[in-house]
Amino acid sequence: MQKPLICAVLTLAAFTAGAAELAGVKLDDKTQLEARELVLNGAGLRKRIIFNVYVIGLYLPEKKADPAAVLALAGPKRAAIHMLRDVSAETFTEALVEGLRANTTEGEYKALEPRAQELARIIAEVKEAKKGMTISLDWTGGATQVMVNGKPAGKPIAGEDFYRALLRIWLGDKPVQDDLKKSLLGA
Repeated sequence: MQKPLICAVLTLAAFTAGAAELAGVKLDDKTQLEARELVLNGAGLRKRIIFNVYVIGLYLPEKKADPAAVLALAGPKRAAIHMLRDVSAETFTEALVEGLRANTTEGEYKALEPRAQELARIIAEVKEAKKGMTISLDWTGGATQVMVNGKPAGKPIAGEDFYRALLRIWLGDKPVQDDLKKSLLGA
């Protein structure tokens, strides 16, 4: 009688081994985007001073441990941000722009700026990134689509260069948080 129970426990452990839980947020080990299956590459906790701000999960077509390989990887991608506290749209946007500026040259940022402003307009329409909200930045293969709680927000933003710049906020040479970069790369 104990043998079936042990088998059931082992099966459940194998089934849930790929999922991650961080700061009370459960991240699925797989997701779908543009009819493609993406795997959780890594997940981490963004802290600001002493506050936990969000949990972010990076979903890719296949696991990659090198930031350059992640940025070069073809196909859909998702950066899923799970808010752990309320953050105003202005503060959220300022943090994204700060991360963009830190990881691009002045010329690169100038080329990205109109699209960064479009992203700021989309976030402004959301008004506030509230605790419990999920904001996903999806690369569809043709554009960046902002998703709020699974629903599209604003219109898609063109250019793979823009999506790569967004990912460099967390994976670039000057990431917002070093241990977060390592976590997103599966370390």
